[in-house]
Amino acid sequence: MHEMTKGSNIDLAALSEDAGAVVVSLSWSSVAGEGDADVSVLLLGAGGKVRSDADFFFYNNPASADGSVQLLGKTPGSAGSEDRISLDLTAVAPDVERIVLAASQYGDSRFGELDDLRLTLADRAGEALLGYSITEAGVESAFLFGELYRRGDGWKFRAIGQGYETGLAGLATDFGIDVDDEGDDAGAESTVAAESTDEALQPAVAEPVVTLPSQSRTAQESRTAQESRTAQAGDGTPAPARARRPRTAKKKVTLPKAEKKSLAENDSWKSARLFPAGALKSDKEREGKATSVLLSVMAEVPEFGRRLTAAFGAPAGRMQIFTEVALPHGETPKRPDGVIRVERAGKLWTALVEVKTNGNALRSDQVQNYMDIAARRGYEAVITLSNDVALEGRPLVEVKTDGRRKHKVALWHLSWAEVAHQAQMLIRHEGVGNAAHAWLLQELLHYLQHDNSGCHGFQNMGPAWVPVRRGIDTETLCRGDGRAVEVVESWERLVRQVCLRLGGELGQKALPVQRGRRGADPHSRRTVLADRLCDEGRLTAELRIDGAPGVLAITADLRTGKLRTSVEVAAPEGSYPLTSVKRMVRMLAAAPADLHVETLVESGNGPRGTLERLRPEPADLLPAEGARITGFRLSLFKGMGATRGSAESGFIRSVDEAVDQFYASVVAQLPAAERRPAREAAGVG
Repeated sequence: MHEMTKGSNIDLAALSEDAGAVVVSLSWSSVAGEGDADVSVLLLGAGGKVRSDADFFFYNNPASADGSVQLLGKTPGSAGSEDRISLDLTAVAPDVERIVLAASQYGDSRFGELDDLRLTLADRAGEALLGYSITEAGVESAFLFGELYRRGDGWKFRAIGQGYETGLAGLATDFGIDVDDEGDDAGAESTVAAESTDEALQPAVAEPVVTLPSQSRTAQESRTAQESRTAQAGDGTPAPARARRPRTAKKKVTLPKAEKKSLAENDSWKSARLFPAGALKSDKEREGKATSVLLSVMAEVPEFGRRLTAAFGAPAGRMQIFTEVALPHGETPKRPDGVIRVERAGKLWTALVEVKTNGNALRSDQVQNYMDIAARRGYEAVITLSNDVALEGRPLVEVKTDGRRKHKVALWHLSWAEVAHQAQMLIRHEGVGNAAHAWLLQELLHYLQHDNSGCHGFQNMGPAWVPVRRGIDTETLCRGDGRAVEVVESWERLVRQVCLRLGGELGQKALPVQRGRRGADPHSRRTVLADRLCDEGRLTAELRIDGAPGVLAITADLRTGKLRTSVEVAAPEGSYPLTSVKRMVRMLAAAPADLHVETLVESGNGPRGTLERLRPEPADLLPAEGARITGFRLSLFKGMGATRGSAESGFIRSVDEAVDQFYASVVAQLPAAERRPAREAAGVG
């Protein structure tokens, strides 16, 4: 990988023969696990300015209509997280001369609080081509990491490393974006969605930090809007600015969470489904049906197909899907479960697909055969899909690649939980092009969630779960036991799946918090956590959810069989102690009576008690001797399942239920300390 320095540049063609599509990762870390930022992309035309506001891509406008830009979202790393961007350089409009890659923080956060600021650019096959680290960050709240710019028929990359103290709004304004700092009212929403009657998991709406355009409009319409704002009234005085500028893009469609009232005579009547799952009887039937259902919806719903394949280097183009294709390999032809082909500008991108359902494991020999076939036939990728969740530094299957082959084949993995998450995000929060596409995604999601589909995501803690629990109970589990590492890996998979499911429900980013500095070996980190499990008998995790007032912590105590979910909330500045505790108890009016509330003080432990006891006497939370209150810790305890699976008595289901209950009954009742604008409430510039 080529290391860049500030101000240096390089031709992408010199690094890879297949740089027509690239994935850019912007990453950072924090020892405390508390820092975060968001990426943004600007397409610049002549004069170094955007052609229109639609050329600015950020968390409220994540993809371009032509597929040239797509924000892929955050993924957790060994420490911190990385935000990824898919760029199809062959699809970029000819009048775009530069692509600027930036990141921003919100509120009072600054990049100097983060460590290991880094940009990495990889080619279509996932091979890292270049990296650029920023070491001089300070008070900046926005950063230009780098840019791609045209040179002849190709593209070059330049490392920039320029910061802005004025944040996302200042950065956007510099490049010609017309920023609407006031935001829009509720009537300006850009999605068509009915109000949900299930408000338990819906985050409260707060004032946006900055509202920027999330729909397209032409350059001419931008000029018309500007002229309207600067036009003068008949008496020569400037006319007041209009509350909203014109919208030209079609409204996107989402589906309401609340189902319409059923016309069935009784509960035994079942609605007809496009993809029925009840009659499936064998694993072979489940795999075949799941493959056909998923791939056909990917082909028919462009937003969904592009969302799943962009991260794998697929171009934006016409997609066709095939199943049970016989491909020559030795004496016996091989039949991958599916083939995805995308055509753009006369070129084909091809991926072989291998699918497993119902917890069945991927077979290394099978995947190896498909990798060899893909390399021999010039295909670009092999995609595996199963219930399992991939971990950093821990491949699900081991394959060998022939370094003598010039053609590179990328091996990618999807979990069924990721597929369901992307479908949920599109039909509930971001929207798709028309109602038929929304309905197709709804039917797909219903199929994936059916008890008999076998597509339920990670649902088994593995064979080490029972002996490790037994060893903790009998105090015979020792440090260095490999089974403890297996349990830690299963726990990490479960936590990532919880984040995917919760993020899909809320329409917000949800990520596990990784504490420590970037660069730590994932296996070494898991070994340390396994030793801690042997010593303390506890599994712990932290989730950062956009809009939540604090980090949500989960502790599974294998000695007591209890699950603890908790969040720490900062005390309001300048309030009297008694006012703070009364306000906290009042905000928790709808929370469970057995919620534990603990006062946090600068040193030592503060008073604690259940909400049932504190409601009539909130003053019991006041610390002794006038100690300053820094915040409150809110915790719920529940029993955890004993078995390794996801049945009613299973550990996995108990974790899901504990997180859902805590978020709905506690976290959702609290005001957000700082909230970025929700996608569906974003104003249009």
